[in-house]
Amino acid sequence: MSTDTNKLKQIASQVRRDIIRQVAAVNSGHPGGSLGCADLFTALYFDILDHDPSFNMKGEGEDMFFLSNGHISPVWYSVLARSGYFPVSELATFRKLNSRLQGHPATHEGLPGIRIASGSLGQGISVAIGAALSKRLKGDDKHIFVLTGDGELQEGQIWEALMFANHHKVDNLTAIVDYNGQQIDGSNDDVMTLGDLKGKWVSFGWTVLEMDGHDFDSIKNTIAQAKSKRGSGKPTVILMKTEMGKGVDFMEGTHNWHGKAPNAEQTENALSQLEETLRDY
Repeated sequence: MSTDTNKLKQIASQVRRDIIRQVAAVNSGHPGGSLGCADLFTALYFDILDHDPSFNMKGEGEDMFFLSNGHISPVWYSVLARSGYFPVSELATFRKLNSRLQGHPATHEGLPGIRIASGSLGQGISVAIGAALSKRLKGDDKHIFVLTGDGELQEGQIWEALMFANHHKVDNLTAIVDYNGQQIDGSNDDVMTLGDLKGKWVSFGWTVLEMDGHDFDSIKNTIAQAKSKRGSGKPTVILMKTEMGKGVDFMEGTHNWHGKAPNAEQTENALSQLEETLRDY
């Protein structure tokens, strides 16, 4: 699959509109990180991943993606719907009673594209390691990706998982850190500084790459480089620099919109900044 960069930009604009509309409709959800990761998710599902929207839960013969910071579900639901996993109209049910689109992704409703319940922070990398080992045992040459938040790295389980992945040479795995410097209660530096994050991952035996999470060429090239590390005996992490709230000027660069929905006036303002490219649901 290969998608023109201009087309990816158009899709990402619509994804951002979907995020704002989902969260605003129910006055609940997490727009900040969702907007910040819209370009990554667009690149993954419309260019990078070898995936099948008909969806098999085991992911055999295809790349698999896991979302550890499950609170940014609006962006994931948007790209899953827009890439054919379920009807786009279903986005209108986000966080409503009996919806398959819960605030944090879950599996018991059977929503295509979702393989684990997530949002209890710190667990996603461990799950991704298990999936990567399973593929290796089965001789499946496809790749595993997992996204985690930077504030999430304050969870101790993360660092146990990193040691395990290095020890077992899980080199068909790429972790991506949404490195926006913000978390729900403030900046990472104010809550609990991450220090030399690159140095920490290196010391745990991972190959560390860095990319601009708002530049599609950077995203595509860096992820291709990460996949090329298969056979090196080392897992790979990408530190992805993003801006929380990207695309909506009054939401950008602040933790204040981590988990806050815009009111009617703010929603209108936000949508006026984002081009409708694929039609709203």
